[in-house]
Amino acid sequence: MTKLLIRNARLVNEGQIVDTDVLIENGFIAQIKSGLSDEGVRQTIDAEGKYLLPGVIDDQVHFREPGLTHKATIGSEARAAVAGGVTSFMEMPNTVPNALTQELLAQKYAIAASTSLANYSFFMGASNDNLDEVLRTNINDVCGIKVFMGSSTGNMLVDNEKVLDQLFRESPMLIATHCEDEATIRANTEHYKAEYGEHATAGLHPLIRNEDACLRSSSMAVELAKRHNTRLHILHISTADELALFDNKTPLIQKRITTEVCVHHLWFDSEDYARLGNLIKCNPAIKAPYHKKALLAGLLDDHLDIIATDHAPHTWAEKQQPYWQAPSGLPLVQHPLLLMLDFVKQGKLSLETLVRKMCHAPADCFQMDRRGYVREGYWADLVLVDPDQPMTVSTENILYQCGWSPLDGHTFGGSVTHTIVSGKLVYENGRFITNQPGERLSFVR
Repeated sequence: MTKLLIRNARLVNEGQIVDTDVLIENGFIAQIKSGLSDEGVRQTIDAEGKYLLPGVIDDQVHFREPGLTHKATIGSEARAAVAGGVTSFMEMPNTVPNALTQELLAQKYAIAASTSLANYSFFMGASNDNLDEVLRTNINDVCGIKVFMGSSTGNMLVDNEKVLDQLFRESPMLIATHCEDEATIRANTEHYKAEYGEHATAGLHPLIRNEDACLRSSSMAVELAKRHNTRLHILHISTADELALFDNKTPLIQKRITTEVCVHHLWFDSEDYARLGNLIKCNPAIKAPYHKKALLAGLLDDHLDIIATDHAPHTWAEKQQPYWQAPSGLPLVQHPLLLMLDFVKQGKLSLETLVRKMCHAPADCFQMDRRGYVREGYWADLVLVDPDQPMTVSTENILYQCGWSPLDGHTFGGSVTHTIVSGKLVYENGRFITNQPGERLSFVR
Protein backbone atom coordinates (compact mmCIF):
# COMPACT_ATOMS: atom_id res chain seq x y z
CA MET A 1 0.00 0.00 0.00
CA THR A 2 1.51 3.34 -1.13
CA LYS A 3 0.78 6.30 1.14
CA LEU A 4 1.56 9.99 0.61
CA LEU A 5 0.71 12.61 3.23
CA ILE A 6 0.32 16.34 2.61
CA ARG A 7 0.50 18.32 5.85
CA ASN A 8 -0.45 21.88 6.76
CA ALA A 9 -2.07 22.78 3.45
CA ARG A 10 -4.50 25.60 2.78
CA LEU A 11 -7.03 23.58 0.78
CA VAL A 12 -9.10 25.47 -1.80
CA ASN A 13 -12.08 23.29 -2.69
CA GLU A 14 -15.84 23.57 -3.21
CA GLY A 15 -16.01 27.25 -2.37
CA GLN A 16 -14.00 27.09 0.86
CA ILE A 17 -10.42 27.58 2.01
CA VAL A 18 -9.51 25.42 5.01
CA ASP A 19 -6.31 24.36 6.77
CA THR A 20 -5.99 20.59 6.64
CA ASP A 21 -3.92 17.49 5.90
CA VAL A 22 -4.62 15.09 3.02
CA LEU A 23 -3.71 11.40 2.99
CA ILE A 24 -3.35 9.62 -0.36
CA GLU A 25 -3.44 5.84 -0.66
CA ASN A 26 -3.02 3.83 -3.86
CA GLY A 27 -3.97 6.67 -6.15
CA PHE A 28 -6.98 7.96 -4.22
CA ILE A 29 -7.70 10.49 -1.50
CA ALA A 30 -8.15 8.46 1.68
CA GLN A 31 -8.62 11.14 4.36
CA ILE A 32 -8.99 14.91 4.61
CA LYS A 33 -8.57 16.32 8.11
CA SER A 34 -6.04 17.98 10.36
CA GLY A 35 -3.60 16.01 12.50
CA LEU A 36 -3.43 12.87 10.36
CA SER A 37 -1.01 10.18 11.45
CA ASP A 38 2.07 9.47 9.35
CA GLU A 39 2.09 5.78 10.26
CA GLY A 40 2.97 3.73 7.19
CA VAL A 41 3.44 6.85 5.08
CA ARG A 42 6.16 6.59 2.45
CA GLN A 43 6.51 10.34 1.89
CA THR A 44 5.32 13.50 3.63
CA ILE A 45 5.07 16.91 1.98
CA ASP A 46 5.02 19.95 4.25
CA ALA A 47 2.66 22.41 2.54
CA GLU A 48 3.07 25.21 5.07
CA GLY A 49 2.39 28.54 3.34
CA LYS A 50 1.05 26.90 0.20
CA TYR A 51 -2.38 26.45 -1.34
CA LEU A 52 -3.55 22.95 -2.23
CA LEU A 53 -5.87 22.84 -5.25
CA PRO A 54 -7.51 20.10 -7.28
CA GLY A 55 -5.48 19.50 -10.44
CA VAL A 56 -6.43 21.72 -13.35
CA ILE A 57 -8.43 19.98 -16.09
CA ASP A 58 -7.79 21.44 -19.54
CA ASP A 59 -10.63 20.46 -21.84
CA GLN A 60 -9.00 21.73 -25.04
CA VAL A 61 -5.43 21.11 -26.17
CA HIS A 62 -3.63 20.25 -29.41
CA PHE A 63 -0.65 18.01 -28.69
CA ARG A 64 0.07 17.34 -32.40
CA GLU A 65 0.80 13.61 -32.26
CA PRO A 66 0.64 11.72 -34.56
CA GLY A 67 1.80 13.42 -37.72
CA LEU A 68 3.00 16.83 -36.59
CA THR A 69 5.63 15.79 -34.09
CA HIS A 70 8.08 18.45 -35.26
CA LYS A 71 5.79 20.83 -33.33
CA ALA A 72 5.02 18.73 -30.24
CA THR A 73 4.30 15.25 -28.92
CA ILE A 74 1.82 13.97 -26.40
CA GLY A 75 4.75 13.23 -24.09
CA SER A 76 6.42 16.64 -24.37
CA GLU A 77 3.28 18.69 -23.89
CA ALA A 78 1.97 16.50 -21.05
CA ARG A 79 5.22 17.24 -19.19
CA ALA A 80 4.67 20.96 -19.69
CA ALA A 81 1.09 20.58 -18.50
CA VAL A 82 2.08 18.78 -15.31
CA ALA A 83 4.73 21.40 -14.52
CA GLY A 84 1.96 23.98 -14.71
CA GLY A 85 -0.47 22.14 -12.47
CA VAL A 86 -2.60 20.64 -15.28
CA THR A 87 -3.22 17.04 -14.25
CA SER A 88 -5.74 16.04 -16.95
CA PHE A 89 -6.23 17.06 -20.57
CA MET A 90 -8.64 16.44 -23.44
CA GLU A 91 -6.97 16.58 -26.84
CA MET A 92 -8.39 17.53 -30.20
CA PRO A 93 -8.71 15.30 -33.29
CA ASN A 94 -7.15 17.54 -35.98
CA THR A 95 -3.85 15.70 -35.90
CA VAL A 96 -2.39 14.06 -39.02
CA PRO A 97 -4.16 11.89 -39.93
CA ASN A 98 -7.32 13.36 -38.41
CA ALA A 99 -8.86 11.13 -35.73
CA LEU A 100 -11.93 10.31 -37.83
CA THR A 101 -12.06 6.55 -37.23
CA GLN A 102 -12.18 4.48 -34.07
CA GLU A 103 -8.88 2.88 -35.06
CA LEU A 104 -7.07 6.21 -35.40
CA LEU A 105 -8.56 7.36 -32.11
CA ALA A 106 -7.32 4.18 -30.42
CA GLN A 107 -3.80 4.85 -31.72
CA LYS A 108 -3.70 8.17 -29.87
CA TYR A 109 -4.83 6.50 -26.65
CA ALA A 110 -2.07 3.93 -27.07
CA ILE A 111 0.57 6.66 -27.41
CA ALA A 112 -0.69 8.47 -24.32
CA ALA A 113 -0.79 5.27 -22.29
CA SER A 114 2.98 4.99 -22.60
CA THR A 115 4.12 8.64 -22.77
CA SER A 116 1.69 11.02 -21.02
CA LEU A 117 2.55 12.07 -17.46
CA ALA A 118 -0.91 13.66 -17.20
CA ASN A 119 -4.29 11.92 -17.27
CA TYR A 120 -5.71 11.97 -20.78
CA SER A 121 -8.70 11.76 -23.06
CA PHE A 122 -9.12 12.38 -26.79
CA PHE A 123 -12.05 13.75 -28.77
CA MET A 124 -13.45 11.78 -31.67
CA GLY A 125 -13.46 13.91 -34.81
CA ALA A 126 -16.48 14.55 -37.03
CA SER A 127 -16.41 15.31 -40.75
CA ASN A 128 -18.97 15.61 -43.51
CA ASP A 129 -18.81 11.86 -44.17
CA ASN A 130 -17.99 9.83 -41.03
CA LEU A 131 -21.23 9.82 -39.06
CA ASP A 132 -21.25 6.02 -38.76
CA GLU A 133 -17.81 6.14 -37.10
CA VAL A 134 -18.89 8.93 -34.78
CA LEU A 135 -21.88 6.94 -33.60
CA ARG A 136 -19.60 4.04 -32.62
CA THR A 137 -17.85 6.17 -29.98
CA ASN A 138 -17.97 4.81 -26.43
CA ILE A 139 -19.66 7.41 -24.25
CA ASN A 140 -17.93 6.21 -21.07
CA ASP A 141 -14.28 6.38 -22.11
CA VAL A 142 -14.14 9.21 -24.68
CA CYS A 143 -14.62 12.83 -23.64
CA GLY A 144 -16.73 13.92 -26.60
CA ILE A 145 -17.22 14.55 -30.32
CA LYS A 146 -15.42 17.52 -31.87
CA VAL A 147 -17.03 19.49 -34.68
CA PHE A 148 -15.23 22.27 -36.53
CA MET A 149 -17.91 24.69 -37.74
CA GLY A 150 -15.19 26.85 -39.30
CA SER A 151 -11.75 26.51 -40.90
CA SER A 152 -9.72 23.58 -39.66
CA THR A 153 -6.91 21.21 -40.53
CA GLY A 154 -7.52 18.51 -43.13
CA ASN A 155 -10.98 17.05 -43.70
CA MET A 156 -12.57 18.29 -40.50
CA LEU A 157 -14.65 21.27 -41.58
CA VAL A 158 -18.28 20.23 -41.18
CA ASP A 159 -20.21 22.69 -43.36
CA ASN A 160 -22.95 20.44 -44.73
CA GLU A 161 -26.11 21.57 -42.95
CA LYS A 162 -27.83 18.20 -43.39
CA VAL A 163 -24.85 16.43 -41.82
CA LEU A 164 -24.77 18.91 -38.94
CA ASP A 165 -28.47 18.43 -38.30
CA GLN A 166 -28.12 14.64 -38.31
CA LEU A 167 -25.03 14.78 -36.10
CA PHE A 168 -26.75 16.99 -33.52
CA ARG A 169 -29.84 14.78 -33.66
CA GLU A 170 -28.06 11.43 -33.28
CA SER A 171 -24.89 12.12 -31.27
CA PRO A 172 -24.75 9.78 -28.27
CA MET A 173 -22.67 12.21 -26.23
CA LEU A 174 -21.37 15.73 -25.76
CA ILE A 175 -20.52 17.65 -28.94
CA ALA A 176 -17.79 20.27 -28.61
CA THR A 177 -17.75 22.88 -31.36
CA HIS A 178 -15.32 25.36 -32.84
CA CYS A 179 -17.70 28.08 -34.01
CA GLU A 180 -16.64 30.48 -36.76
CA ASP A 181 -18.66 31.01 -39.93
CA GLU A 182 -16.58 29.88 -42.90
CA ALA A 183 -18.34 32.04 -45.51
CA THR A 184 -17.77 35.19 -43.46
CA ILE A 185 -14.08 34.39 -42.96
CA ARG A 186 -13.55 33.68 -46.66
CA ALA A 187 -15.22 36.92 -47.72
CA ASN A 188 -13.18 38.93 -45.22
CA THR A 189 -9.99 37.19 -46.31
CA GLU A 190 -10.58 38.08 -49.96
CA HIS A 191 -11.30 41.70 -49.00
CA TYR A 192 -8.16 42.19 -46.94
CA LYS A 193 -5.93 40.30 -49.37
CA ALA A 194 -7.08 42.65 -52.09
CA GLU A 195 -6.44 45.68 -49.88
CA TYR A 196 -3.15 44.72 -48.21
CA GLY A 197 -1.67 41.91 -50.29
CA GLU A 198 1.59 40.65 -48.83
CA HIS A 199 1.80 43.66 -46.48
CA ALA A 200 -0.90 42.24 -44.20
CA THR A 201 -0.01 41.85 -40.52
CA ALA A 202 -1.53 40.04 -37.55
CA GLY A 203 -3.40 43.18 -36.57
CA LEU A 204 -5.90 42.29 -39.31
CA HIS A 205 -6.67 38.92 -37.77
CA PRO A 206 -9.61 40.08 -35.58
CA LEU A 207 -11.07 41.90 -38.60
CA ILE A 208 -10.90 38.80 -40.78
CA ARG A 209 -12.10 36.38 -38.11
CA ASN A 210 -14.49 38.93 -36.71
CA GLU A 211 -17.36 39.07 -34.23
CA ASP A 212 -19.94 38.34 -36.91
CA ALA A 213 -18.19 35.10 -37.91
CA CYS A 214 -18.26 33.92 -34.31
CA LEU A 215 -21.84 34.96 -33.55
CA ARG A 216 -23.29 33.46 -36.74
CA SER A 217 -21.71 30.07 -36.08
CA SER A 218 -22.35 29.96 -32.33
CA SER A 219 -25.98 30.94 -32.94
CA MET A 220 -26.35 28.07 -35.41
CA ALA A 221 -24.85 25.59 -32.95
CA VAL A 222 -27.16 26.75 -30.15
CA GLU A 223 -30.19 26.57 -32.43
CA LEU A 224 -29.31 23.01 -33.50
CA ALA A 225 -28.72 21.93 -29.91
CA LYS A 226 -32.03 23.36 -28.74
CA ARG A 227 -33.85 21.75 -31.66
CA HIS A 228 -32.51 18.29 -30.83
CA ASN A 229 -31.77 18.65 -27.09
CA THR A 230 -28.12 17.94 -27.86
CA ARG A 231 -25.48 18.12 -25.15
CA LEU A 232 -23.45 21.00 -26.64
CA HIS A 233 -20.21 22.57 -25.39
CA ILE A 234 -18.98 25.61 -27.34
CA LEU A 235 -15.24 26.10 -27.15
CA HIS A 236 -13.19 29.31 -26.86
CA ILE A 237 -15.86 32.01 -26.80
CA SER A 238 -14.08 35.22 -27.83
CA THR A 239 -16.71 37.97 -28.14
CA ALA A 240 -19.05 39.97 -25.97
CA ASP A 241 -21.67 39.43 -28.68
CA GLU A 242 -21.98 35.69 -27.99
CA LEU A 243 -22.60 35.90 -24.24
CA ALA A 244 -26.34 36.49 -24.60
CA LEU A 245 -26.69 33.06 -26.24
CA PHE A 246 -25.96 31.32 -22.95
CA ASP A 247 -27.85 30.66 -19.73
CA ASN A 248 -26.42 31.72 -16.38
CA LYS A 249 -29.41 30.76 -14.23
CA THR A 250 -29.33 26.95 -14.54
CA PRO A 251 -26.79 25.06 -12.39
CA LEU A 252 -23.92 23.75 -14.49
CA ILE A 253 -24.69 20.07 -13.95
CA GLN A 254 -28.18 20.67 -15.37
CA LYS A 255 -27.14 22.67 -18.43
CA ARG A 256 -27.48 21.16 -21.89
CA ILE A 257 -25.45 23.97 -23.46
CA THR A 258 -22.16 24.96 -21.84
CA THR A 259 -19.27 27.23 -22.77
CA GLU A 260 -15.55 27.72 -22.41
CA VAL A 261 -13.31 30.77 -22.38
CA CYS A 262 -9.55 30.49 -22.95
CA VAL A 263 -6.84 32.17 -20.96
CA HIS A 264 -5.44 34.06 -23.96
CA HIS A 265 -8.79 35.72 -24.65
CA LEU A 266 -8.84 36.88 -21.03
CA TRP A 267 -5.17 37.94 -20.96
CA PHE A 268 -4.42 39.51 -24.36
CA ASP A 269 -6.36 41.91 -26.59
CA SER A 270 -5.95 43.45 -30.04
CA GLU A 271 -3.53 46.09 -28.74
CA ASP A 272 -1.00 43.30 -28.15
CA TYR A 273 -0.63 42.50 -31.87
CA ALA A 274 1.72 45.46 -32.26
CA ARG A 275 4.12 43.81 -29.79
CA LEU A 276 3.56 40.09 -30.39
CA GLY A 277 2.27 39.84 -33.97
CA ASN A 278 1.84 36.28 -35.22
CA LEU A 279 2.80 34.88 -31.80
CA ILE A 280 -0.78 35.55 -30.67
CA LYS A 281 -2.44 34.75 -34.00
CA CYS A 282 -5.06 32.14 -33.14
CA ASN A 283 -8.55 31.01 -34.09
CA PRO A 284 -10.89 32.47 -33.01
CA ALA A 285 -8.93 35.70 -32.96
CA ILE A 286 -7.95 37.72 -29.93
CA LYS A 287 -10.15 40.79 -30.29
CA ALA A 288 -10.62 44.35 -29.04
CA PRO A 289 -10.11 45.22 -25.34
CA TYR A 290 -13.83 45.53 -24.60
CA HIS A 291 -14.30 41.87 -25.51
CA LYS A 292 -11.65 40.85 -22.98
CA LYS A 293 -13.45 42.84 -20.29
CA ALA A 294 -16.82 41.36 -21.24
CA LEU A 295 -15.45 37.80 -21.23
CA LEU A 296 -14.18 38.16 -17.68
CA ALA A 297 -17.56 39.52 -16.59
CA GLY A 298 -19.27 36.63 -18.39
CA LEU A 299 -17.03 34.19 -16.59
CA LEU A 300 -17.81 35.69 -13.21
CA ASP A 301 -21.59 35.72 -13.77
CA ASP A 302 -21.61 32.13 -15.14
CA HIS A 303 -22.49 32.80 -18.76
CA LEU A 304 -19.09 31.15 -19.36
CA ASP A 305 -18.52 27.88 -17.53
CA ILE A 306 -14.91 26.71 -17.97
CA ILE A 307 -11.42 28.21 -18.34
CA ALA A 308 -9.12 26.31 -20.75
CA THR A 309 -6.08 26.94 -22.96
CA ASP A 310 -6.59 25.69 -26.54
CA HIS A 311 -2.84 24.98 -26.33
CA ALA A 312 -1.69 24.87 -29.96
CA PRO A 313 2.10 24.88 -30.47
CA HIS A 314 3.90 25.73 -33.70
CA THR A 315 7.61 26.10 -34.29
CA TRP A 316 9.25 29.50 -33.95
CA ALA A 317 10.18 29.42 -37.65
CA GLU A 318 6.56 28.77 -38.65
CA LYS A 319 5.40 31.74 -36.61
CA GLN A 320 8.02 34.03 -38.20
CA GLN A 321 6.46 33.63 -41.65
CA PRO A 322 4.39 36.47 -43.16
CA TYR A 323 0.89 36.84 -41.73
CA TRP A 324 -0.96 34.88 -44.41
CA GLN A 325 1.40 31.90 -44.10
CA ALA A 326 1.93 31.87 -40.32
CA PRO A 327 -0.22 29.19 -38.63
CA SER A 328 -2.76 30.01 -35.93
CA GLY A 329 -2.32 28.88 -32.35
CA LEU A 330 -0.14 29.54 -29.33
CA PRO A 331 1.39 27.33 -26.60
CA LEU A 332 -0.18 27.83 -23.16
CA VAL A 333 -0.67 24.58 -21.25
CA GLN A 334 2.27 25.16 -18.87
CA HIS A 335 0.93 28.48 -17.61
CA PRO A 336 -2.90 28.71 -17.33
CA LEU A 337 -2.97 28.28 -13.56
CA LEU A 338 -0.28 30.92 -13.05
CA LEU A 339 -2.10 33.29 -15.41
CA MET A 340 -5.28 33.01 -13.42
CA LEU A 341 -3.42 33.23 -10.10
CA ASP A 342 -2.15 36.59 -11.31
CA PHE A 343 -5.79 37.54 -11.86
CA VAL A 344 -6.43 36.54 -8.23
CA LYS A 345 -3.56 38.77 -7.06
CA GLN A 346 -4.99 41.62 -9.15
CA GLY A 347 -8.42 41.18 -7.53
CA LYS A 348 -10.12 40.19 -10.78
CA LEU A 349 -11.43 36.87 -9.47
CA SER A 350 -11.29 34.86 -6.27
CA LEU A 351 -9.21 31.76 -5.64
CA GLU A 352 -12.41 29.83 -5.04
CA THR A 353 -13.76 30.93 -8.45
CA LEU A 354 -10.50 29.95 -10.13
CA VAL A 355 -10.82 26.42 -8.73
CA ARG A 356 -14.48 26.22 -9.69
CA LYS A 357 -13.84 27.21 -13.30
CA MET A 358 -10.60 25.29 -13.90
CA CYS A 359 -11.14 22.14 -11.83
CA HIS A 360 -14.73 21.54 -10.67
CA ALA A 361 -16.53 22.78 -13.80
CA PRO A 362 -14.65 20.68 -16.39
CA ALA A 363 -15.25 17.57 -14.27
CA ASP A 364 -18.96 18.34 -13.98
CA CYS A 365 -19.36 19.45 -17.59
CA PHE A 366 -17.88 16.23 -18.98
CA GLN A 367 -19.26 13.98 -16.20
CA MET A 368 -15.82 12.75 -15.27
CA ASP A 369 -15.41 9.79 -12.93
CA ARG A 370 -14.08 11.00 -9.54
CA ARG A 371 -11.99 13.91 -10.78
CA GLY A 372 -11.95 17.67 -10.29
CA TYR A 373 -12.60 17.79 -6.53
CA VAL A 374 -10.65 17.07 -3.37
CA ARG A 375 -12.94 14.46 -1.84
CA GLU A 376 -12.34 11.22 -0.02
CA GLY A 377 -12.61 8.35 -2.51
CA TYR A 378 -11.70 10.56 -5.47
CA TRP A 379 -8.57 10.25 -7.58
CA ALA A 380 -5.72 12.25 -6.04
CA ASP A 381 -5.09 14.89 -8.71
CA LEU A 382 -3.58 17.73 -6.69
CA VAL A 383 -1.44 20.83 -7.09
CA LEU A 384 0.49 22.80 -4.50
CA VAL A 385 1.03 26.48 -5.25
CA ASP A 386 3.33 28.90 -3.45
CA PRO A 387 1.56 32.25 -3.90
CA ASP A 388 4.63 34.24 -2.87
CA GLN A 389 7.34 32.55 -4.95
CA PRO A 390 7.66 34.52 -8.22
CA MET A 391 8.44 32.73 -11.48
CA THR A 392 9.66 34.41 -14.65
CA VAL A 393 8.93 32.71 -17.97
CA SER A 394 12.10 32.19 -19.99
CA THR A 395 13.55 29.88 -22.61
CA GLU A 396 15.34 28.07 -19.77
CA ASN A 397 12.09 26.94 -18.11
CA ILE A 398 9.67 26.67 -21.06
CA LEU A 399 8.94 22.96 -21.49
CA TYR A 400 6.98 23.06 -24.73
CA GLN A 401 8.80 21.24 -27.52
CA CYS A 402 8.44 24.38 -29.66
CA GLY A 403 10.59 26.20 -27.09
CA TRP A 404 8.81 29.56 -27.00
CA SER A 405 5.90 31.29 -25.29
CA PRO A 406 4.07 34.59 -25.89
CA LEU A 407 4.53 35.07 -22.13
CA ASP A 408 8.34 35.05 -22.36
CA GLY A 409 9.72 37.57 -19.87
CA HIS A 410 6.57 37.82 -17.78
CA THR A 411 7.00 37.32 -14.05
CA PHE A 412 4.16 35.52 -12.30
CA GLY A 413 3.54 36.27 -8.63
CA GLY A 414 3.36 32.58 -7.66
CA SER A 415 4.72 29.17 -8.62
CA VAL A 416 3.57 25.58 -8.90
CA THR A 417 5.74 23.57 -6.50
CA HIS A 418 4.20 20.07 -6.57
CA THR A 419 1.88 18.20 -8.94
CA ILE A 420 0.28 14.88 -8.02
CA VAL A 421 -1.35 12.89 -10.83
CA SER A 422 -3.64 9.98 -9.93
CA GLY A 423 -1.91 9.66 -6.57
CA LYS A 424 1.68 9.85 -7.88
CA LEU A 425 3.99 12.73 -7.06
CA VAL A 426 5.13 13.61 -10.59
CA TYR A 427 6.61 17.09 -10.26
CA GLU A 428 8.41 18.74 -7.34
CA ASN A 429 10.19 22.09 -7.21
CA GLY A 430 11.20 22.22 -10.85
CA ARG A 431 12.02 18.57 -11.47
CA PHE A 432 10.10 15.51 -12.56
CA ILE A 433 10.04 12.68 -10.01
CA THR A 434 8.68 9.86 -12.18
CA ASN A 435 8.04 8.93 -15.80
CA GLN A 436 5.07 6.75 -14.92
CA PRO A 437 2.12 7.69 -17.17
CA GLY A 438 -1.16 9.08 -15.97
CA GLU A 439 -4.53 7.37 -16.30
CA ARG A 440 -7.08 7.28 -19.11
CA LEU A 441 -10.00 9.42 -18.04
CA SER A 442 -13.40 7.80 -17.74
CA PHE A 443 -16.87 9.30 -17.65
CA VAL A 444 -20.15 8.46 -15.92
CA ARG A 445 -22.95 9.10 -18.39
